[in-house]
Amino acid sequence: MSDIAFPFAVDRRGRTAEADYAPHVRQMIELLLFTAPGERVMRPDFGCGLLDLTFEPNSPELAATLQISIQGQLQRWLGDVITAVALDVTSEDDVLRITISYVVRATGGQATETFLGARVA
Repeated sequence: MSDIAFPFAVDRRGRTAEADYAPHVRQMIELLLFTAPGERVMRPDFGCGLLDLTFEPNSPELAATLQISIQGQLQRWLGDVITAVALDVTSEDDVLRITISYVVRATGGQATETFLGARVA
């Protein structure tokens, strides 16, 4: 099973680049994390907006707030695709680290992915 790759690209044959399902699911999670709410015209409440935090002060309180927000967004927008097993958001110096363990519902495959949020002040 193949899906359109994110970010959108053209492959060496001049066609829309594709990704297998497991990488596609990871790409959907990445898209959800880094899309700012209001960025999507028909879905103004889609996204976690991690890039909007670039110049915000980093703190454990920010990480805890983001953890709750990300959990809700994963459930709302990707709840039919994945089951989130564990979610950990940590603030390390000037980097937010998001680690998500999940099960892909269609295949039963398990994965753990780490995303680095924007460097914050």
